[in-house]
Amino acid sequence: MRYLHTMVRVSDLKASLDFYCRLLGLVEVRRMENEKGRFTLVFLATPDDAKRMSEGAIESPVIELTYNWDEQGYGGGRNFGHLAYRVSDIYAVCEKLMAGGIAINRPPRDGHMAFVRSPDGISIELLQDGHLDPKEPWASMPNTGSW
Repeated sequence: MRYLHTMVRVSDLKASLDFYCRLLGLVEVRRMENEKGRFTLVFLATPDDAKRMSEGAIESPVIELTYNWDEQGYGGGRNFGHLAYRVSDIYAVCEKLMAGGIAINRPPRDGHMAFVRSPDGISIELLQDGHLDPKEPWASMPNTGSW
């Protein structure tokens, strides 16, 4: 398992980038604009981590700023998004979590992504390293709760 990123939702992308980059000193390493989903993702790293990544090193943990274009405010702590981990076998990890009494809030129906919650309600994203074909029971499993 490898720690990937922490996601926070931001209400003003320009002000957030000014804070995280100009004032805090982080560097933008990747950006994704999604017109259909109406959101922008900006990934930031420390300057040292950004340099290592540009030299071909394994991606260092980053902070993901998520800007939802139409959001009018986040209540109840929804501005904190999730922790993300890359795993070698998402099905095995989900089976182990389920056996331990953890609900799979967003099952890995596609063989790529799942969400669970910690005992304190922290959302955790699991991302498959490489490709796994969709398989049962995951492919048919519905979402439970929120993630």
